[in-house]
Amino acid sequence: MIHPFRIDVPDKTLEKIRTQVADYPWHEMPDDGGWAYGTHLGYMKELCAYWVNEFDWRKQEAAINRFSHFIAPVQGIDLHFIQEKGDGPSPLPLIISHGWPGSIVEFLDIIQPLAHPQRFGGSEDDAFDVIVPSLPGFGFSGRPGRPIGPRKMAELFNRLMIDVLGYSNYLAQGGDWGGAISSWLGFEHAPACQAIHINILTMRHPDGPHGPEEEAWAVQFERDQLLEDGYRTQQATKPQTLSYAMMDSPVGVAAWIIEKFNSWSDTDGDNIESAHTKDSLLTNIMVYLVTKTFNTASWIYYGRREEGGRLLSTDNRRVEVPTAAALFPAELLAWPPRSYVERLYNITHWSEMPRGGHFAALEEPELLIDDIRAFARTLR
Repeated sequence: MIHPFRIDVPDKTLEKIRTQVADYPWHEMPDDGGWAYGTHLGYMKELCAYWVNEFDWRKQEAAINRFSHFIAPVQGIDLHFIQEKGDGPSPLPLIISHGWPGSIVEFLDIIQPLAHPQRFGGSEDDAFDVIVPSLPGFGFSGRPGRPIGPRKMAELFNRLMIDVLGYSNYLAQGGDWGGAISSWLGFEHAPACQAIHINILTMRHPDGPHGPEEEAWAVQFERDQLLEDGYRTQQATKPQTLSYAMMDSPVGVAAWIIEKFNSWSDTDGDNIESAHTKDSLLTNIMVYLVTKTFNTASWIYYGRREEGGRLLSTDNRRVEVPTAAALFPAELLAWPPRSYVERLYNITHWSEMPRGGHFAALEEPELLIDDIRAFARTLR
């Protein structure tokens, strides 16, 4: 049922991408627009020059292949995942879920410290069995027959952990869509999912905000999202239309994704490389390109809309398993007051981070690792 897997992208695929990037017909934008109109033209030209002349996919592919990869069918979908078994007599199973426009690439620097803490100055008592799946329709996982959202993905991941890998219980962690998936795991798949750790608040309460502080957050949240909602609306309503252009344009895919890594990260001004390297950005983008999954990855937005959107429940039920909230200050989806969050989750661990943004595992891996470990100690 479980099959070993290794990433080995054909040379022909890599050469086609390189040629398309090299031959891209650059068009004009206002010179003074910066990032205000979307992805910065000057930066895209710089990134693409690096992509063509210096970026080494084979080096990045080898780094990803250092881990043990597997494919397993779950309810008719071939799920890809990394499994790094932890040290010591009782490592805690931990499933970490990425989101959009991320991938397993986000977690490459935190897998080994979580599984083998003693190699990084920590204690073997904090070890995890780390499972990092590619979401259905993303990267190296198979696609569903039609769009599904995070609630259904949580069901698939619970089956992966329990039926395929044989764990009786586990901890779930995630940001972006991984935060929504983890929320559904805690809400609908306890006690197998014994606790969750999230670094984003994606869910909403049916009663809305209570009191002046929560109401002020809700108003500000909507205001902050005005210039961020375009991609989300498109992918939640007409993802197929977008895909016709993106499936044939590596530069288009890169620009669509790079914009989010700039505006959602804790950068120094608009210097995206104060938070991310070119190699990291391009490796993540390449995962979408070499697997031709830009289209099916966007389906999750459509799927969530069909599942009911951000609403966790209609009857005021909350996630009752122990929940850790890690608040990174530059998170795109600004956290509400703790009073609101506690009506959605059984908050037992609350951490306000000194820095970092949406892509916590890439931006501040040590802060994230330390917080996951601290929370897990309360569960062991």
